[in-house]
Amino acid sequence: MTTGTQPDSTTGTRAPRKVAPEIARSWLLVNASRTELYAPAAASRADQVVLDIEDAVDPSTKPEAREEVASWLEHGDHDTWVRINDRSTSFWSDDVDRLAGLPGLAGVMLAKTEAAQDVTETFDRLGGHTPVLALVESALGIEEAVSIARARGAFRLAFGSGDYRRDTGTSADDLAMAYPRSRLVVASRIGGLPGPIDGPTVSSNHPVLREQAAVTVSLGLTGKLVLDVDQLPVINEVISPTPSDVAWARDFLDEFEARGRVIRDGSDLPRLGRAQKIDTLARAFGVNPS
Repeated sequence: MTTGTQPDSTTGTRAPRKVAPEIARSWLLVNASRTELYAPAAASRADQVVLDIEDAVDPSTKPEAREEVASWLEHGDHDTWVRINDRSTSFWSDDVDRLAGLPGLAGVMLAKTEAAQDVTETFDRLGGHTPVLALVESALGIEEAVSIARARGAFRLAFGSGDYRRDTGTSADDLAMAYPRSRLVVASRIGGLPGPIDGPTVSSNHPVLREQAAVTVSLGLTGKLVLDVDQLPVINEVISPTPSDVAWARDFLDEFEARGRVIRDGSDLPRLGRAQKIDTLARAFGVNPS
């Protein structure tokens, strides 16, 4: 697998090309209080970077972390996401007011989203053009997932799996967690959103990461929150089309063109749609056929 590069205006090095957020696989969460991590995160293999001023930051230091994030966004071409505090907290208003209109803000990840109104109020306070990635982290959020996905300003859904387990008492077992993940997949489809983003895996053990990312893909989620840069290569690889899938897709598309784009039977249209999707993602991710 190959990845394109682009110059990094902060470090002078060449950083991996960031994949469009609609199809981004890896969403790297960075503690906003750890300013020394900002530039390495921007230069990492993460498709998207999220500076976290919510759970990662102690309440007493949130104002300082917010200002550090604002300074980063104001001074440089960073195109970064920010995880803001949830609508029910006293920090939310200060977050949206400080971030609104900043040139480097790609979008916000709204913590603990539980209603469509949480999304629309955030979207409106940010000026009506900044995308809101709704982080669903509770039983109520899962129950309201369809209305959240349909909310004005909603961009994608993400699964806050740790808080969901704390809220419901659910174990981390794949079977137990299949229901909320599937709810987010179905809600995203109904709401016309890209595929949802799965919660993080704590371990950086490669076999564990591969197994968990494969579960993500099997359930229809198309991205994953990431806690450590060491996790990025594995997660990006597993969520990408395989080289053999790319080879099949391009062979099918070539053959389809060669026969004049004629549909032969009922299986052709589904296969055509799958081949086109694989080809599009492979080009975006730099995956070459085997």
